[in-house]
Amino acid sequence: MAETKSTTLTVRIHPRVKEGLRAVAEQERRSLANMIEVMIHNYCERSGVAVPDLNPADSET
Repeated sequence: MAETKSTTLTVRIHPRVKEGLRAVAEQERRSLANMIEVMIHNYCERSGVAVPDLNPADSET
């Protein structure tokens, strides 16, 4: 069976948090979705949770 390329995650956050995220994403020339994915991947890695690597260029921070 083919692996799903992506899935949807819906979250609610404070507008100021979203603006901060948007600013960081812009600095790193990422979309909001990609910035969130990279942040979650990095957090899991720091917490000792194994997550298959993203595109190697995306996981560098």
